[in-house]
Amino acid sequence: MTARIAPGNLRELGPVRWGFARAAGRVTGTEPPAIFTTLGRTKGLFTGWLHFAGRLMPFGCLERRESELVILTVATARGCEYEREHHRLLGQRAGLTSAEIEGILADEVVASLSPRERVLRESAQALVATKDLDDEQWRRLRSVASERESIELLLLVGHYDMLATTLMTLRLEPDKKA
Repeated sequence: MTARIAPGNLRELGPVRWGFARAAGRVTGTEPPAIFTTLGRTKGLFTGWLHFAGRLMPFGCLERRESELVILTVATARGCEYEREHHRLLGQRAGLTSAEIEGILADEVVASLSPRERVLRESAQALVATKDLDDEQWRRLRSVASERESIELLLLVGHYDMLATTLMTLRLEPDKKA
């Protein structure tokens, strides 16, 4: 499969976006991530998106482990291989075990998740499937999450659902290891 829009290079991205992509690749142990070198072609839109995305993760109010759990859940529900692979390592760094990650990616019950994490995962699954939470799931979410955390969860799921659409439509393949 060939990407529909080729990742940009230094000249096309500019030194700041290119440098960011290279640094991100060092963090993930890959070539500069195609998500950044492709979306970086949009210049100011990329910068605004990156600020928004960063406020959700890693600088959101959910614990990093919880954010990665949610992101991997969305990636699995959407069948987005790029998101799944990109966040596999990030999930481990955030404290998810290999067994937990593999269980999430296989869409299996993961017994080691805390009750709160199970509710966050169930909420993410429901949001991807129906774009809503019924009253019972909303009650369950609010029993374990603050108002702000609940809103952030909705935004995090919506963001990664949208991102999966973008990545899959652009036909981006997982980044190669460096």
